[in-house]
Amino acid sequence: MKLNFQPISNVIGVLMLIYGAFMLFVYAYVTVIHSIDGTAFLYSSLITMGFGFLSYKIKLNNSLSVNKREGYIIVVTSWLIMALCGALPYHFAGVTDNYAHAFFESASGFTTTGASIFNDIESLPKGILVWRSLTQWIGGMGIIVLTVALLPLLGIAGIELFVAEAPGPTADKLHPRIKETAKRLWFLYVGITALLAVLLLLEGMNLFDAVNHAFTTMATGGFSTKNASIAYYENPAIHYTLGLFMFIAGTNYFVIYHLAKGHFKASWSNEEFRWYFYIMIFLVVGVTLGIYASTQQPLEKAFRDSFFMVNSIVSTTGYVTADYTSWNPTLTVIFFLLLFLGASAGSTAGGIKIIRHMVFAKNSLLEFKRILHPRALIRIKISRELVPPRILTHILVFLLIYLLTFFVGMVVVVAFGVDIMTAAGAVATSLGNVGPGIGEVGPVDNFYDIPDGAKCFLGILMIMGRLELFTVLVLFTPYFWKTN
Repeated sequence: MKLNFQPISNVIGVLMLIYGAFMLFVYAYVTVIHSIDGTAFLYSSLITMGFGFLSYKIKLNNSLSVNKREGYIIVVTSWLIMALCGALPYHFAGVTDNYAHAFFESASGFTTTGASIFNDIESLPKGILVWRSLTQWIGGMGIIVLTVALLPLLGIAGIELFVAEAPGPTADKLHPRIKETAKRLWFLYVGITALLAVLLLLEGMNLFDAVNHAFTTMATGGFSTKNASIAYYENPAIHYTLGLFMFIAGTNYFVIYHLAKGHFKASWSNEEFRWYFYIMIFLVVGVTLGIYASTQQPLEKAFRDSFFMVNSIVSTTGYVTADYTSWNPTLTVIFFLLLFLGASAGSTAGGIKIIRHMVFAKNSLLEFKRILHPRALIRIKISRELVPPRILTHILVFLLIYLLTFFVGMVVVVAFGVDIMTAAGAVATSLGNVGPGIGEVGPVDNFYDIPDGAKCFLGILMIMGRLELFTVLVLFTPYFWKTN
């Protein structure tokens, strides 16, 4: 079957119109507050919406049906265009040295990675600060999921896009109609974001900082309005509140939905959530003891830093209250390994995801049982349901490709002249959409000194990580382009 480019063009057009509308929103805001970066958003919006209108109106054929192949092309293309268009405000405002820097910052925002090239964030115009936060909030749940509700206007069913975009291998649905699912996810997302903003306001943040940090927390993004990130705020209540909401943001949204409805038993029956909960307790306690033993900090401060930083890295948010590379070498290695963990599937978090580690661990353990009982049919169960062999194979191949991509990516970044430790940290944090890494891109550093070519490559890795590899890599297989 030949590819149908009409729906691809139409959907990309709608998405660009939406990106442009968000830019107009920021333009209206900066006009009201008389910020100096207003024209940057006006020009960016006009360019983005202009191309979006042309893409929507172009007539390639009269068919608007979309299949799985076209769904993947739409998702990958839209995220790449999102990063390219999102770079325009940085470029026109003159806050970046070149377009490679602007693309890196934009890709980091939309993929909720949180890695930055800015040395002095507090000197940036307020419009740019709002745009950084807004890009993460948009990317948090995925612009595709939002526009699934709009696709019927084009005569296109949204299920193919949702499958390609939805983070993690989860088959849960809140509602049998995909449009209703998308709407409920976004209502939940908006509601929790608003709740966090109110709490941060009550705990001493000003309105501007509270809204921006609420955006980037629920997106598990990590862009802050302060150079020192959350370490700027000395109020422990802010640290604990953000730590808790980072944990919530790393939870499967279907679990959160059941919790909000008061269905606690249904939520606890989710085995991945139980693993996530217990792993976080184990890590927080272990890291607390490690900090206390190596730094002699007061126990409460050690616990608070552990609670915050573990939640920040595992949820792939990337906020910072302390430099984990300064505690001791063992904790540095632990936090580097956490870059590969990830939180729950069906959350806004990046990384490999808990459920994949669960399946891998269970399958590895059962393999010993299969050795002893070679004729027995021994299957893996998650939440009391059998894992189909196809899903098991998919997860094992994903883990292999993820590690292979990490090693290949590290070689590429080293080839640009970056030292091995920094390259490992940069690739791991970009692929996992975390933010801080190790080496010269640690928690108190940024990516400014990374060569421009490596920045562009890392931006592509961020998009690949956000779309969980297969969505992007399948486009480079010969099977995808076969017409029969």
